[in-house]
Amino acid sequence: MTVLSRRQLGLLAPAALFMSGCTGSGVALARTGPDSFAPLVKRVLPAVVNIAVTETVSGNDPMDALPQEIQRQLRDRFRRSRRQVQGAGSGFIIDASGYIVTNNHVVGSADVISVALYDGTELPAKLVGTDDLTDIALIKVISPKPLPFVPWGDSRVMEVGDWVIAAGNPFGLGGSVTAGIVSARGRDIGASAFDDYLQIDAPINPGNSGGPVFNTDGQVVGVNTAIVSPNGGGSVGIGFAVPSEVAQRIAAELRDKGRIERGWLGVSVSDLPPGEGRKKNPGVAIAGVDRSGPAAKSGLRAGDVVVAVNGTPVDTSRGLIRAVAATAPGINVSLSVRRQGRDLEVPVMVGRRPANDQG
Repeated sequence: MTVLSRRQLGLLAPAALFMSGCTGSGVALARTGPDSFAPLVKRVLPAVVNIAVTETVSGNDPMDALPQEIQRQLRDRFRRSRRQVQGAGSGFIIDASGYIVTNNHVVGSADVISVALYDGTELPAKLVGTDDLTDIALIKVISPKPLPFVPWGDSRVMEVGDWVIAAGNPFGLGGSVTAGIVSARGRDIGASAFDDYLQIDAPINPGNSGGPVFNTDGQVVGVNTAIVSPNGGGSVGIGFAVPSEVAQRIAAELRDKGRIERGWLGVSVSDLPPGEGRKKNPGVAIAGVDRSGPAAKSGLRAGDVVVAVNGTPVDTSRGLIRAVAATAPGINVSLSVRRQGRDLEVPVMVGRRPANDQG
């Protein structure tokens, strides 16, 4: 089984779903879902957009295969080649003024971004900001008239088995919707320490990246991001969406600041092995310390075990990273540390997390 990278994202195909109940006599009765999603689709689809991007990438230097003498003669005339590649994805409008949420892997490296509205209007878009750790991006278009938009919903109240609708631009077809259910919550697919996906079986495919997942009230409860694909191509019905509780907060911060600021300690961490009894001796081991980072300046050492942040216990690396990342840079936190059998309280002023840093 292969989890496609965000760059290879696709989404799945519809499945017939039934719920069963029991009468007092013990006879099971099949109950279908809604008679039709058409009223909901008509309401929300005008706010779903198709996104086309053009990206310039470096190619191989054709002189590398030539003799050295020829290379020297041509070096000033024949520079490194570059080529343009095109891609497509989806997004949804969250404000009548033209703010659009999509995936970072759709627009993060684009040189040119073009948005096609539901009515066929094409508008150039500018990148407002991206966050590679949650794969959320915000872009903006300028329209002469207010645009249709969709509201955020609360992904925290979504339960396994709840109906959802996925919308987007699969395989460049545009304006497509599929229906399914929430299959699981809190999925970690190994993309980053911030993985906390909704798993859905509403069919999604390449091109659905960045498209919305709606609840039955027409509110966005997720942003399509990745699928599982055993053959590395099409979908088999297991998709993943960034929950709205994460995506909404990231989009708001990108709109306000153009970037995401997360706390950082400057350490590499590891979970304690099961043999050490993590339940009896919880904590996260410090495997290494960045000599110029906040942790080193506060006296943390490799071999220390962090058991709590501001009094809240942590027992996984993901938990520690998330707790620190949620702290604004420049704020002091108190780390409860176990060092060679002694318990210590170590105050640390949290730094600003560097781009692409995982510690």
